[in-house]
Amino acid sequence: MLGKIQDFIIKKVFVVSRQPILLKDLLEANLLFNEGMLIDPAKLNFKFNYRNLYLIYAFIAGVILWVLIVISHGIFEKADFHFSVLATAAMTSGVFIGFDFFRIWARKKISLIRIKEAWELHFPYFPYEKYSKEVEQIYEQAKKSEIHKKDLESFVLEKIVSNAD
Repeated sequence: MLGKIQDFIIKKVFVVSRQPILLKDLLEANLLFNEGMLIDPAKLNFKFNYRNLYLIYAFIAGVILWVLIVISHGIFEKADFHFSVLATAAMTSGVFIGFDFFRIWARKKISLIRIKEAWELHFPYFPYEKYSKEVEQIYEQAKKSEIHKKDLESFVLEKIVSNAD
C-alpha cells in the first residue's frame, strides 16, 4: 500500500524527460548519490511539477493536522489559552519545515529511480546494487587520470570486468 502511494506521489510530483541520461552524468549522479548528496535534476532529466507538489503536500499536511487537532482538541479545550497559541505556532512551523523534508525525500526517490533506469541502459550486465560502489571508485580514478569523455565508457567497463575476475 505504501509503495503504491509512493509511486503515485513520485509520478505526479515530477516531469521526467524521455531523453536518455548520458554516461558521464550517470557516473557523476551515482557518485553524489552514494555520498548522500542531492543531484542536479537536469543531469537526471527531471524537474518538479510544483503545482502538484504543493497540492499533494497540502493534502498530506491537512490530513496530519486534522488528526492532531482531533486528538489534541480535548486537551487544549481544558488547558490555558496560551498553550493553544504555542501549539498552533509549533504546528505551523512543522508544516513549513515538513515541506522541505517532503521535497528532499521526493527528490532522493526520483534520483534513485532515474539512476537505476540509466544503469540498466549503460550497464545492463552489472546489477546496480552490487556494482554502484565499485563504479563510483572507478569513476573517481577516471577523473584523477583525466580520462576523456569518449574513452570513459570503455575505461569503466574494462575496470569492472578486470575487478570481477
